[in-house]
Amino acid sequence: MLLHSLRMLVACGCPNVGRGFQKYSRNLPMRQWLVKRSQHSIPAEIGANTAPGAAQVPNAATNRILGQWLLGCSGLVVGAVVLGGVTRLTESGLSMVDWHLVREMKPPHSQAEWEAEFTKYQQFPEFKIMNHDMTLPEFKFIFYMEWGHRMWGRLVGLAYVLPTIYFWKKGYFNKSMKGRTLGLCGFVFFQGLLGWYMVKSGLQEKPESYDVPRVSQYRLSAHLGSALVLYCASLWTGLTLLVEPHKLANTKHLNQLRWFAKGTAGLVFLTALSGAFVAGLDAGLVYNSFPMMGDRWIPDDLLAFSPKFKNLFENPTTVQFDHRVLAISTLMAITGLYMFTRRMMLPRRAKMAISCLTAMAYTQVVLGISTLLLYVPTPLAATHQAGSVALLSLAIWVLAELRKVAK
Repeated sequence: MLLHSLRMLVACGCPNVGRGFQKYSRNLPMRQWLVKRSQHSIPAEIGANTAPGAAQVPNAATNRILGQWLLGCSGLVVGAVVLGGVTRLTESGLSMVDWHLVREMKPPHSQAEWEAEFTKYQQFPEFKIMNHDMTLPEFKFIFYMEWGHRMWGRLVGLAYVLPTIYFWKKGYFNKSMKGRTLGLCGFVFFQGLLGWYMVKSGLQEKPESYDVPRVSQYRLSAHLGSALVLYCASLWTGLTLLVEPHKLANTKHLNQLRWFAKGTAGLVFLTALSGAFVAGLDAGLVYNSFPMMGDRWIPDDLLAFSPKFKNLFENPTTVQFDHRVLAISTLMAITGLYMFTRRMMLPRRAKMAISCLTAMAYTQVVLGISTLLLYVPTPLAATHQAGSVALLSLAIWVLAELRKVAK
């Protein structure tokens, strides 16, 4: 107790103690060491007196942990998006005709189990119309593709829910973070249900149609869109916890830049979402030329459906045309954003984010054109879809670098 009082008085610079201390010690470095030690020991002793069961208060260390966790979760969501795209491209999504949260986690093992699963698949339109000569080994391939996608989705759910419970009990969340994490966890469950709702649309009998069985493009776009929303929310929250905001003066040009960046990010999201309609209608196989569609800039069948608004979502020609227009508009917007910031005094990290966004935009356009001209090969199409997520990620990074400092 006496030593603790001595340290307190030395730390406060009490003149009496200072004269006494000089009398018994002429070693200035030793005195400075004692002062520094007292400054670190006082908070430690105060913390030691805190009740062991008390919840921790969020601080820089806990924010760093939460940020890294959310970035890891967003990475898992990217994996689910890419794997879902490959599953769609390999036409594997309708191989599992049932949905069970726990029971389907164990795939068939014996020959009898595989034959029973294959028999169930044979009762649905995809086998009857398109895969009527499919063998059991071929079925196993598409089954494992869909099974892997569903298991990855469950892994994503566990990655969100289990740490949320742990961090909540440890007191890492403030009031705002509690609401955000609950929203993210709820969105994961919604995403899983939406995925099964999408698959069901491809399992329905359609006697009036002899077209290739496929899931509804509306449900597919909703499924992809919700995954992208989950990803953006996780990435944004993680970055805001890890990346310190720049103290930028709120000038007119900076506020214009922020609005420009937000509009560009929205355009990137909309372009990625339009890609789901392209995938859902196999619209990438309609016109495989660029920049013209066939021998025309505007094809004849652009408004072939009636009423006219149905062409935007159900006409493969119009869907591909819209995706092209959105992609070129996005490229122009990102280029304009880059040019707008050329003469602005921005932090180095913000400049780097905008440069990376611009480079990725041109790469993504090249990937898209190559996918189109080569008649949508699976590896290239999957890379193109992953590129859209990368482009969206960089747009979120730009927004995080330009955000305002919270007051």
